[in-house]
Amino acid sequence: MIPRYQPMLAKDALQPFSGKDWIFEIKWDGYRAIAYINADLSLKSRNGKELLPNFPELEELKQLARNVVLDGEIVLMKEGKANFQALQERAKESSPRFIQAQTARFPATYVVFDILEKDVVSLVDLPLTERKKELAASVREGKHVVLSDFVEEKGEDYYRIAQERGIEGIMAKKKDSIYEPGARSESWLKIKKLLSCDCVIFGYTNGTGARANSFGALVLGLYDNQGKPIHVGNVGTGFSDQTIKALSEKLEKLETEKPQLSTNLPGQVTWLKPLLVCEIQYQVLTNDGKLRMPRFRGLRTDKSPSECTIDQISQCNLTEYQKKRDFNSTEEPKGQVRSNAAPIFVVQEHHARRLHYDFRLEKDGVLKSWAVPKGIPETPAEKHLAVQVEDHPIEYANFAGTIPEGEYGAGTVQIWDKGSFETKNWDENKIEVTLRGKRLTGRYVLVRLKKAGENNWLLLKGKEDA
Repeated sequence: MIPRYQPMLAKDALQPFSGKDWIFEIKWDGYRAIAYINADLSLKSRNGKELLPNFPELEELKQLARNVVLDGEIVLMKEGKANFQALQERAKESSPRFIQAQTARFPATYVVFDILEKDVVSLVDLPLTERKKELAASVREGKHVVLSDFVEEKGEDYYRIAQERGIEGIMAKKKDSIYEPGARSESWLKIKKLLSCDCVIFGYTNGTGARANSFGALVLGLYDNQGKPIHVGNVGTGFSDQTIKALSEKLEKLETEKPQLSTNLPGQVTWLKPLLVCEIQYQVLTNDGKLRMPRFRGLRTDKSPSECTIDQISQCNLTEYQKKRDFNSTEEPKGQVRSNAAPIFVVQEHHARRLHYDFRLEKDGVLKSWAVPKGIPETPAEKHLAVQVEDHPIEYANFAGTIPEGEYGAGTVQIWDKGSFETKNWDENKIEVTLRGKRLTGRYVLVRLKKAGENNWLLLKGKEDA
C-alpha cells in the first residue's frame, strides 16, 4: 500500500452553530496523521514524515485493522487534556531510549475519524456518514487507538460542553461531504474559541528593553495562489524566555540581506530565509487581511512552508449563507472557493419583498455583499445606504433566476452590471475601488457609518482624479 493521500483540511467557522445536515466531533490538539495499514504500517504526517519511530505504541494498529487507510490525530494526554508541547518534544526526539521512556510515562493515542480506503478500493467519494459506518466496521479500538465519537445536529450544545471541559474546540462536518484530499473545504469547519493558522517566519524586528539582544516581533506571511508571499502581520507575544533563546539561535542561522516580502513596517527588519513555520493563535482577521491580537504558539516542524497558504485565514465563511438556504429548493449556488486573476464585482437587481440592488465585491474567495435599497449611485452627488449582509460564494456572480417562495430572499434576481475592479483601499472603515463594468465605471467608495450599526455603510461615487 503506497502512501498517497493528503489530509482534507478545514476552514474556520466564526461561531458555533447547529444544523441537521452536520455532525460534530472533538477537535484534538495533536498531529494529523494518515495511517496505511497492510502487512506493514506507515504513519505519515502532513508533510510526509514517518511518525511511527517516535510513536512506537501505535504499532498496535496492525492488530486492530487490515488493508485500510485511515485519517486521524495523534494526541498525547497529560492530566486529562491533550498536551501539544509534550507531543512536539516527542516528535522531534531521535533517541530511542528517550522515546521508549516517554512512551511508558505518557503514551500517545491515535484518534481515528475517517477511512479513505479499504482492500485497495478508494472510499473518498462516499458521503461522510457512509465512511463513518465503514470505519466502525473496519477498525477495532485498542489501548492506544480509539474511534472519534460524534453527535448530530446539536453543535452549539456540543461546543459549550467542550469548552466547559477545557477542550480546544470542535469540528463541524457535513454529513454528505466527500473526502477532498489536500483541499481546505467549506464542508469541514473548525470551531474554536481562538482561531489559528500556520505562518512562515519571513523576518523579525529589533527587540527593545529586556529583549534588546533578541528579536522584538516575528514578521509573518502566507503564500497566495500564485505562490507570492503576503504579509499577514507580526507577532511579539507568547514567548517564554526559553523559547526566545532557542528561537533566536535558529533565526540567526537564516538571516539574509534580501527582503522576502512587501510590508509597510516602520523601522528595520532583519530578513530570513523562509524555512520556519509557526502556529499562531489570533482573535479575528482585520479587513485588510492582518491577524488581530496574534500570539505565538510554537514552531511546527511537521509542516513545510509551502503548506502555509492564504486560504487558512481567508474570510471565506459561507456558513451563514448556507444555513439560510435549502439547496434542494433553490438553484442558488452552494459555493466553492476559487480565485480570479482580476477580482470581480457584480450588481444584481433583486425583486424580493422590496426591490433593492445587491452590490458584491470579490475578496478572500467570496463576494462581500451589501444590499442597497435605492440603487447604485451614478453621480458624485448621490450617497446611498448600503447594508452589509452575509458573504456569498463567487459563483453567485453568475446567478440570475427565481428564488422560490418560502426561501430566504424569495423573488427574482437579474444581473444589472458586472465586471472587474481594482482596489485602492480596503480597511475596516473605508473601501475604495475602481470599477470596470458595462454600466458602472470609475471610482466608488464605501464608508462605514459607525454610529448607525456595524453593518451600515454609505455607498457613493467618488470624484475622478483631475
